[in-house]
Formats: sequence, C-alpha cells, structure tokens
Amino acid sequence: MRAFLSAGVSLLALAASGGASHAIAGGNEAATAAAPASPGRPFQVQPLATFNEPWAMTFLPGPGGAALVTEKKGRLVLWTQGRAIPIAGTPKVDYGGQGGLGDVVLHPNFARNGYVYLSFVEPGPGETRGAAVGRGRLVRTDAGATLDGFTTIWRQTPKVEGRGHYGHRLAFGPDGKLYISNGDRQKFDPAQDMTGTLGKVVRINDDGSVPRDNPWASRGGAAAQLWTVGHRNILGLAFNGLGQLWSHEMGPKGGDEFNLIERGTNYGYPVVSNGAHYDGRDIPDHPTRPQFNAPEITWNEVSPAGLMVYSGGLFPRWRGNAFLGGLSGQTLIRVAINGNGAREAERWPMNARIREVEQGTDGAIYVLEDERQGSGGRLLRLSPAR
Repeated sequence: MRAFLSAGVSLLALAASGGASHAIAGGNEAATAAAPASPGRPFQVQPLATFNEPWAMTFLPGPGGAALVTEKKGRLVLWTQGRAIPIAGTPKVDYGGQGGLGDVVLHPNFARNGYVYLSFVEPGPGETRGAAVGRGRLVRTDAGATLDGFTTIWRQTPKVEGRGHYGHRLAFGPDGKLYISNGDRQKFDPAQDMTGTLGKVVRINDDGSVPRDNPWASRGGAAAQLWTVGHRNILGLAFNGLGQLWSHEMGPKGGDEFNLIERGTNYGYPVVSNGAHYDGRDIPDHPTRPQFNAPEITWNEVSPAGLMVYSGGLFPRWRGNAFLGGLSGQTLIRVAINGNGAREAERWPMNARIREVEQGTDGAIYVLEDERQGSGGRLLRLSPAR
C-alpha cells in the first residue's frame, strides 16, 4: 500500500517505522541545546544533525519541520524528528570534484502531486560530464520512502571534460516555471555561446518542455531554453515576494556577484568581471562595457553558496532580505533588497564553510555546513537571541 507524502500526511509515523530509519551519518542524531548568541550575532545557534557532504535542502509543507537533504555522493534523505530516512529511487550520480547530487526543490503544487525535483551530475561519452534535472513523486511505502517514477527531464549541453562549475541550482518561479543555473564548466567562452546552456540561466516548464515566451524561443535548440546568459557559476537562485529572481555567482578572484536576473539580458562573463583570473590576468570591469548587466553587489573572496529570501515571522525586521552562505568566507551574509538594488547589510562569522541556507516552516533560518575535514557537515537552526 502506498501514500503520497504531502502536507496532510504525518511524517512522525514514517520516522517511527520499523527498520526504515537509521542514525544520521557522522554524528548528532538528536538536537542539542542552542548555544547563546555570540557577541555581534542576533541569533542563537542550535546544531540538529550531521550529514555526509550535504549540498542542499528543502522543507516539506506542514507542521513537524521535516526536510529533504541531498548528500553529494548521491543520497537523498528525509530528515524528521532527529532521524534521517534514506529515500530510494534517486538517480545514479557522477561523483567527484564539484559534482554529484545537487539541489532539491518541490513542485509548487507538491501537496497535490508529490513531485520532487533533483539536480545531479551524469556521465557522458569518454571523460565528459554534465548536469541534469529530474523529478519523481515522493511516496511512502512499508519499507520507508521512495521517489516513484524518477525521470530525467532536462540535460545541460554540451557535456564537457572536467568536474567543476556545474551550477545546477533550481528555483520555481511564481509563473510556475523551473529556473536552472548553469555554470560555465570552467571553460569561459561557452558563457557567451548561444548554442549551449553553459554559463546561462535556463527556464523550462515543469515537465521539461520549453516555454513559448522565453526570450530566444524562436531560435530553437539550446537557445530556446535560455533566460539569461554570461554567467560564471551561479550557486544561489531565489525568488522574493515581489516575483524578482535574485542570484549570486562565484566569480573569479575578487569578483563574486549578487545579481537581479532580468529576462533576456547578458551579464558579460568572461568578457567582463569585477574580479581577475586566478593566474593574475586582468578582466575588464563591468563599467567598461555598459551593454552588459552589472552586478548589484561585488564581493572579494566570499565564495557564496545557498540563497534564501526571508518571509517568516521569527525575524520580522528581516522580511524581504536575502541570506547567503560563504564557503571560503565561512560567513552568513544578510543582503537588504530595495527595489532593483541591493546592499550587504550584515555579515556574521560562522567558523565553518556554509553550503546552504533555507527558511524552515517555523520561521527559523537553517544552514548546512560544508564537509568539515571528513567529519560531515552540520545542520544548524538559527533563532532569535534571547
């Protein structure tokens, strides 16, 4: 007997099912007490769990705070009540470098159709690889949970050699379309090549078909999928309450960016960047080429990852603000958005590489640490300081 996991289904029963759950890899099964807020940080931090190379997470609707968490080696888990329940039916991934299992998002009508979307890296001919996106229905079985009928609906093109800059962040828009970030795969020039998706933001229907109102739909082929071009490696993609799509981009040295993603525009990489190549070669800055869409914020060595626009009630002053993690920066950054502009408002040290930032159903802010020298990455709950 099967039942779709939706807002009306109790996940507590699933957590308690015999043999279906197991200890979270690497550590803390149960929540520990929240640490008092550090000086200068307006929140307290409560470690909840530890995962093996976590990459992304999304919360299921309804009470209980259940979430789906991806681990880069290919495991998708349902985290609920301090337990991690492995989900069967996920795709086989090409793991290595920056590649593996990536983002996870829910269909806008998940409560009705149960669809979960995953991004992942798959092999191609020879030593080539590329990102892909698929979907399946999250189903409860007597043995636990599975993604029923998982099917790949989109593939990054072309597949190339190397294991970097896949991007593959996902976001559903208020228009019901799925937006997918595509890194340049460390190949530079493809970001300006309209015959492929590398270095672009792609927009597709929820079944993988191409919307007729995409800016270059009339060209056909890969160009028909494109929403924006000229990106390096977008690792954060999120809509705000006004329907604006915001992103951050891991740029070259000194060139990390925060961008408003606007239909049919070119962001200039690798022709322009406010950073420089890692070998010291200069890249012209954005002001030298005004035809390209310039970033709202430029950072130096933040290495941004994960992006969320806050709308909850625990931090009412922060509604409408964006939050992103820093990998090399080991920080959590709050960005204030005002119309089409943005500015960094606050930056807090986290003493760990932050891979993912999400808002929970309880209004708290949840962050996933990156792998900590083989000891896993922790899930942290941030709540207002007492």
